[in-house]
Amino acid sequence: MRLSTANLFDASITNLQHRQQQMQETQTQLTSGKRVGKASDDPTAAARAERALMAINRANANQRALEASRNSMALGESALGDANELLQQVREAMVAAGNASYSDAERQSLAQKVTGLRGQLFALANRSDGTGGFLFAGQGSGGAPFIDTPTGVQFAGTAGTAQGGGAIESYPLSVDGRSAWTQAVRGNGVFETGVLPNLFDPGAAQQSWIDSGRVTDPSLLTGASYELQVVGSGAGARYTVIDSLGNTVAGGPFASGKAIEFEGISITLTGSALDGDRFEIKPSTKDLGVFDVLDRLVSELKSPQRSDTQLAQANALGLRDLDAVLGNLQNARAAVGESLNNLDGSESRLGALKLYNESERSAAEDLDMISGIADFQNQQSGYDAALKTYASVQKMSLFQYINL
Repeated sequence: MRLSTANLFDASITNLQHRQQQMQETQTQLTSGKRVGKASDDPTAAARAERALMAINRANANQRALEASRNSMALGESALGDANELLQQVREAMVAAGNASYSDAERQSLAQKVTGLRGQLFALANRSDGTGGFLFAGQGSGGAPFIDTPTGVQFAGTAGTAQGGGAIESYPLSVDGRSAWTQAVRGNGVFETGVLPNLFDPGAAQQSWIDSGRVTDPSLLTGASYELQVVGSGAGARYTVIDSLGNTVAGGPFASGKAIEFEGISITLTGSALDGDRFEIKPSTKDLGVFDVLDRLVSELKSPQRSDTQLAQANALGLRDLDAVLGNLQNARAAVGESLNNLDGSESRLGALKLYNESERSAAEDLDMISGIADFQNQQSGYDAALKTYASVQKMSLFQYINL
């Protein structure tokens, strides 16, 4: 086989150029710290790194949504805490109003205090979330979620909560204002007691008052509505309990402070019997609003010349309803607090997910610097040897040999 001098020269130059290219690629990798700079370098590793990068971007987006949720929930928890404190002040005023020695003027003063506290609560219910929305707008509203109308405060938002985040984990961005402010359970949570006009004289002042009642045997509850009627006055007075179908389910002598029990329910009438006095017992509903309770309390505090029985009845039912809406706001606050705890857990999971994908991306495209430096040094040695070999080949010509 015959090899020409030109062929040897060409092969040597090609080898030098190849080694130069390898050194340039390794130098680029060392400078950038990346083993894979473009997809053609390693298609499999590039695809792996791209998937990891997409997961990191999703985690970053979820992190931003989580921070927005944490800000809204923290503001919501603070607002609900303030609302609970204001309602406690209203409760203190109502306890004071139950004092029989208070005059109508003093109750008028308490009514003004409750009115002022109502205004503060209304401002809390319409508190901004700091981003142009409202904390208690639920899934959104065109303006403030609560509107004060002549017939009472109306919820103008959308029930539920706005959500942020991804499909796997979502983060609340608002609080369901309708549930928190307008959907407390009436009565004692199972049934609700109330006063009806006197059967014979609707304008007569009642002589006895009814408490909130309690459940004695849940298995006997029927879910029916009842009417309790007082028949007769004085020592011979009796009571009768009639259900919604007109059936008499209980009856007996009227005795102030003695429990009346029927179909798993126990209630107590206190005071004197007045022929025709009526009371209702009906299933609880979940539609008691904070501002409905406050408006009724203010109206009752402003009512003059009420009897001791009327004052006791209004105060008992008022405190019952206050406790109901207060408990509902406390439950809403607890739910918001639980959301904050869940966000802490989500943040930890997002951090772990980002760390895993960062590791995946690094493993796919980053250069092992120790291995890269060793390779570069080896390539330098090879290039140096190739140069020396080329120099020797250049001297192997006939003319140079003749000159010797």
